[in-house]
Amino acid sequence: MPLWSSSQRSWKSGQDTVGASSQLPRQDYEALQERCLRDGCLFEDDTFPATLSSIGSGHLLQKLPGHLQWRRPTELHVNPHFYSAETKRLDLCQGLLGDCWFLAALQALTLHQDILSQVVPLNQSFTENYAGIFQFRFWHFGRWVPVVIDDRLPVNEAGQLVFVSSIFKNLFWGALLEKAYAKLCGSYEDLQRGQVSDALLDFTGGVTVTIKLAEAPGNLWDILTRATYGRTLIGCQTHSGERVLENGLVDGHAYTLIGIRKVTCHHKPEYLVKLRNPWGMVEWKGDWSDSSSTWELLSPKEKMVLLRKKDDGEFWMTLQDFKVHFKLLVICKLTPGLLRHEVGQKWSYTAQEGRWEKGTTAGGPIKLHQARDTFWKNPQFLLSVWRPQEGRMFLMPCSVLVSLLQKPRHRHRNRKPHLAIGFYLFRFYDDQKKLPPEFFLQNNPLSFPEAFFPEKEVSQELWLEPGTYLIVPCTSEAWQESEFVLRVFSRKHIFYEIGSNSGIVFSKEIVDQTEGHDEVFTKLFEKCPEINAAQLQRILNQLTWSGLGSTQPLFSLDACQSILALLDLNASGTVSIQEFRDLWKQLMLYQAVFHKQDSNQSGCLNWSQLRAAMKGGGIVLSDDICLLMLIRYGGPKLQMDFVSFVLLMLRAEKTESVFQNLSQDGKGIYLQKPEDNDSIKGE
Repeated sequence: MPLWSSSQRSWKSGQDTVGASSQLPRQDYEALQERCLRDGCLFEDDTFPATLSSIGSGHLLQKLPGHLQWRRPTELHVNPHFYSAETKRLDLCQGLLGDCWFLAALQALTLHQDILSQVVPLNQSFTENYAGIFQFRFWHFGRWVPVVIDDRLPVNEAGQLVFVSSIFKNLFWGALLEKAYAKLCGSYEDLQRGQVSDALLDFTGGVTVTIKLAEAPGNLWDILTRATYGRTLIGCQTHSGERVLENGLVDGHAYTLIGIRKVTCHHKPEYLVKLRNPWGMVEWKGDWSDSSSTWELLSPKEKMVLLRKKDDGEFWMTLQDFKVHFKLLVICKLTPGLLRHEVGQKWSYTAQEGRWEKGTTAGGPIKLHQARDTFWKNPQFLLSVWRPQEGRMFLMPCSVLVSLLQKPRHRHRNRKPHLAIGFYLFRFYDDQKKLPPEFFLQNNPLSFPEAFFPEKEVSQELWLEPGTYLIVPCTSEAWQESEFVLRVFSRKHIFYEIGSNSGIVFSKEIVDQTEGHDEVFTKLFEKCPEINAAQLQRILNQLTWSGLGSTQPLFSLDACQSILALLDLNASGTVSIQEFRDLWKQLMLYQAVFHKQDSNQSGCLNWSQLRAAMKGGGIVLSDDICLLMLIRYGGPKLQMDFVSFVLLMLRAEKTESVFQNLSQDGKGIYLQKPEDNDSIKGE
């Protein structure tokens, strides 16, 4: 039951907002919620009202159903939920908005619970402290920005959500997040067009790399393998157009890449990618689609785990078909070490804000065969890089990633399109003052934009000898005005604007939890492309499980044989590096949730701790089933150690995956009478 009915009075937020109309208003979520709870009312957000002004003012209005209404989730369902850990599968579907780019990025976000919880505070609900107010966080040009909304959502006359909805009709986190993002961008209509990279950046503040698949590097599979192993979000886009093709793909559409798999067919490998359409339906119809006969080339076990015959928008295709039928691959990683895997220490990160002002600092690009009389006016940034383990004088090249982001020039995201932007890099020596025109006449850039792109972010990975450099960001034409953020990622650097009063900005460290381990695994599998249970046992017992404290687990050969049996889909008796990387990613999650619940650091979980740990890992069991699992997999004192917890979680996840693939309605697996008779005969 909601705490208040829709007929009760509401409290409006207008008097608590600060800032000009062109900026996002600052609202104190806790203060607003507390005031609503005290006054016994539901929050109404006057800065993003439940009117057509929040929808937009263009063509989207013509697509809206007649008698559009705004309703709260408590009015749409008797038992609304904000978020549920039980919904393991991707559950969001696109509505009337042409925001597939946003949905594709959002689906990628759901694959990483820790990143999702930073954007979507998961402790919000429609019961405890419910006041009709919700908060989300987005990375907005260098800082995390909270966005406060009320929970009134646009619906049609039948009470169905007009925009994003969930296949579980009582879940509303996706619809509310879309509303918050629409507020950040100006209106729902401002979400009509966009790039997957824009939303991925706003969800993470990470580094986005866009690969044109027609020009994809030869090691694309290795890049995807490292990306899916690490903390990355991956989207992709098809070629331009606005129609559903005969092969089932949608032109001009964004998809989420949710998995990869190397399988063996006729004694040779086949490389598959798994994608999801944000519509929640309409799938690829070629090889390795749900109805393709190519699945018969696999072992029954592998086919059972991978193939899911449902029109849910998820499908497999070969890497080669992916490169042919898709235009762009967008990878967003929280640390830069992706395209060139350089093993080392922590990454350092520095961001500087700047501005191109007409007549002063908007100098435009270098014009060939013309006097460089305005380029020198652009903001100039000094970058000094070196390898931390060798000191500043060591001459091995340093990996450096430079990212240039332009800020929006209007409160509404689509009112003023992005400028075409880029940056130049020069070798620089000992002057600390802003460089005059003569420097640029006498020195050629080491790196320059081959083309200027009207994108929110342009980035480039560079290999630089230790030393000092000059970065000059600019627009494609002189006197174009905008604000920007220039970011630098490297192992060790100093970075600041020349001639400004801001001084040196100290870099922040970024830790990649997967780094180091991946190098060890890669070297190991170079010697043994496939490992057996005894080798798996040796690897797991030699690792340091830092998240488990002083109680280090001991994996028995029997436990490793059980793990291998769950991973070994092609019945080879071994696992590949890809399968091991997937296992390692799961083990890191299991270690984190186990350690969180093992409050006394005993190395074991009791019944209540086990239930909480499994829920943290995405498996929700009833009290009776959880107790049964503790009896089955735990010790005589009804306690479970980490190794047993790993085996239980792997079995539970595999069982759920197989059930979802075989079930036609998500509720059960039903035998037809002939199948039933065959089963009896076989006994």
